[in-house]
Amino acid sequence: MTPPLDDAALPNRLPRPKEELEALKRAWKPTSGLGLLKEVNNNIIGVMYIGTALLFFVISGTLALVMRAQLAVPENDVLGHSLYNQFFTVHGTGMMFLFAVPIVEAIGVFLLPSMLAARDLPFPRLSAFAFWAYLFGGLAFFCSLIFEVAPDGGWFMYPPLTSMKFSPGINADFWLLGIGFIEISAIAGAIEIIVGILRTRPPGMTLDKIPVYCWSMLVMAGMIVFAFPAVIIATALLEIERAFDWPFFIAERGGDPLLWQHLFWFFGHPEVYIIFLPAAGLVSMMVPALAQRPLVGHDWVVVALVGTGFFSFGLWVHHMFATGIPPLSLSFFSAASMAVSVPAGIQVFAWIATLGKGRLQWTVATWFLLGFLFIFVAGGLTGVMVAVIPFDWQAHDSYFVVAHLHYVLIGGMVFPVFAGLYHWWPTLKGTMLSERLGRWAFWMMFIGFNVAFFPMHISGLMGMPRRVYTYPGDLGWNVLNMVSTVGAFVMAFGVLLVLIDMARDAFGRGRPAPENPWKAGTLEWIPNDNYATRSIPHVRSLYPLWDNPSLSREVQEGAHYLPGAPTHRRETIVTSPIEARPQYLMPMPGPHWSHFLAGLFTAAHFICLAVQLYWVSLVPGVLAIASVFWWVWSLDKGADHPPQDVGGGWRVPVYLQGSENHSWWGTAVLLLVDGTAFACLCFTYVFLWTVSPDVWPVGTDALPGLGWLFGEAALWVVAAGAMLLASRAVAGNRNWAMRGALLVGLLLMLAAAVAEPYNRIGSGLVASESAYGAIVYMLASWQAFHVVILVLMTGFTLARSFAGRLHARRRVTFDNVMLVWLYTCGQGVVSLLLVHLFPRLAV
Repeated sequence: MTPPLDDAALPNRLPRPKEELEALKRAWKPTSGLGLLKEVNNNIIGVMYIGTALLFFVISGTLALVMRAQLAVPENDVLGHSLYNQFFTVHGTGMMFLFAVPIVEAIGVFLLPSMLAARDLPFPRLSAFAFWAYLFGGLAFFCSLIFEVAPDGGWFMYPPLTSMKFSPGINADFWLLGIGFIEISAIAGAIEIIVGILRTRPPGMTLDKIPVYCWSMLVMAGMIVFAFPAVIIATALLEIERAFDWPFFIAERGGDPLLWQHLFWFFGHPEVYIIFLPAAGLVSMMVPALAQRPLVGHDWVVVALVGTGFFSFGLWVHHMFATGIPPLSLSFFSAASMAVSVPAGIQVFAWIATLGKGRLQWTVATWFLLGFLFIFVAGGLTGVMVAVIPFDWQAHDSYFVVAHLHYVLIGGMVFPVFAGLYHWWPTLKGTMLSERLGRWAFWMMFIGFNVAFFPMHISGLMGMPRRVYTYPGDLGWNVLNMVSTVGAFVMAFGVLLVLIDMARDAFGRGRPAPENPWKAGTLEWIPNDNYATRSIPHVRSLYPLWDNPSLSREVQEGAHYLPGAPTHRRETIVTSPIEARPQYLMPMPGPHWSHFLAGLFTAAHFICLAVQLYWVSLVPGVLAIASVFWWVWSLDKGADHPPQDVGGGWRVPVYLQGSENHSWWGTAVLLLVDGTAFACLCFTYVFLWTVSPDVWPVGTDALPGLGWLFGEAALWVVAAGAMLLASRAVAGNRNWAMRGALLVGLLLMLAAAVAEPYNRIGSGLVASESAYGAIVYMLASWQAFHVVILVLMTGFTLARSFAGRLHARRRVTFDNVMLVWLYTCGQGVVSLLLVHLFPRLAV
């Protein structure tokens, strides 16, 4: 029997022994100097993450200022055509891929643990790896401008202009390999956020008591899981086409450039809401604090967040109205584009109602929020306009769309983020930014933004196309472009004031902040240290600090859960995903060099590929894999501690296996990403078949016999059975039986992975001759890639077995490998059914 989850056993015995606090401080003591490179604490990684994102924002914004200087007057020569295209591509890519998504993830890494009163998120090394990979990859991407090899095909990289025929240099490769790699970093962050919100909430914080910001981050991370694989597959297909001449997008051989647009915008339009939803979550947290009353329509706002995430996946053709899409499809996507405005409107009205019913505190954050409401609503109205198909046909590829895009993205994300910087700055180091400088910064940014981008609506309607580096002086656009340029520089000066304000605080000029300066009601305002809060509070409502005014004092005195460090190392409580009942005490890894080296070598590997040093790339690739093995070798320590008393009458184990373990959840989310990527490949197969059926085989004589299908499928099925036998052997501590089953299963998978391409090569199918050959070999290569990964994972598992680190009560690593193994076998069967049966069924 577990004790009831209520306040009956709390607060704990007071006063708590000082030894508990000292143990907590020792366990969470931060490193210094070069040791910061191996730090994993969210308070450190989150700050560096946010700082890097702001750096990339400034770099991308500087490129925009140079472009505006070029467009200030007609026939200008500040930038030539080629260099302007590079600036344009790097600016758009930097803002969308290197600032917008990373900044919201970075804020989540910093803010979520304190908002959930968790010691840290569940995979701190994964967060640190994501940051370092992002830092090194982003710096390399921007440095491509210095060497004049920056991508120049636009941040959307449409083929065929980015194919090897029209872009023969390595410019496009920097985008394809660099951005594909950076998206992997974003996915790592999403896995951390999903598992963290679902499994490291404080006791009592059931799903209906989760702060709105946590809901927004959960929806955002879920959208990343299902949206980002599409762009990773798109970039992989285009890079393979460029490197090996496999014609996925070459129409003469059965490919189709529209395939890129479908895959890219299936990611691209949800990304707009991936950016907006976390910002909206920040707004939904700031508005109640500033108005000193609960958020009006809280439940409706949560439903709106989920609804926005759902609707966003039905909008990708919104960007393709001018590509010849059938009328029925146009009508569906036009309706969906309008419907998505409903949940956004629900949130806007909830914010306005809350501000109207409360007593508003006039802070810098308040001004940024009001500016956000004005700009975002204006951008939403123009969004409804371009959702109307006849209007979109007129405004498509004009500066009207440029204006709409910036009103939505800057208004919907940048202004809330800057409001959040001023609002939550006291949680960083206990000081406050300047209200005077902040107000000046806001008005410069607000006025500058509208002066810069509102005229673009007019110039677009007057016929000015987007993506041009100059224009004649007799078309009536001169004044509008000069005004836009002046506005851009005014806005940039406002951003500079914010940076100066932050620098002043960094050098000790900020004034001390009182505890909970805005009198907010959520947990992040409880004073915290590197170990987060002194104890983990029991939560009874949406606004715990309002519900229990003495909660902050109780937590600081250690009166709630986990007031010390029972195992004398970093740890946090893992709770059940729905009811938030304590399940086990999770030991957390401390500072280590492995994640830093993994990020460095992974970035180096992709950079070598981008500059076509293929053999050289093997060195950092191998070192990256070795760093990951070093990283995970010390994990999965097993039940080396007895159950521990965490307070409230709860004694919980220090280790759980199977589906209750947090790493199992992380692996499951990763497989959702993998499955979505595979679904995109399946879509590619079917799409190319429908647009170019003439390059597909007709009749059974042109296809391998069904015996191949049944034989190869049987190999995958038996390999899955071998893994299940190995699992039973682990449960019985029969080590040699487990090792034998794994080796047999691995040989069967290798045979299945080789059989399909061997069969196709024997039949004379050549990947470069047709889109059919390209996608068949791509599916086989995808499966072979998974088998190679499993070879590494199985080798690691066997090494743990021989080292005595794998047995019935210490099998988390094995269970995670089993998930990937069984998924790979199932994927292999589906892939075979697709490529063997689809042509036959269509005959």
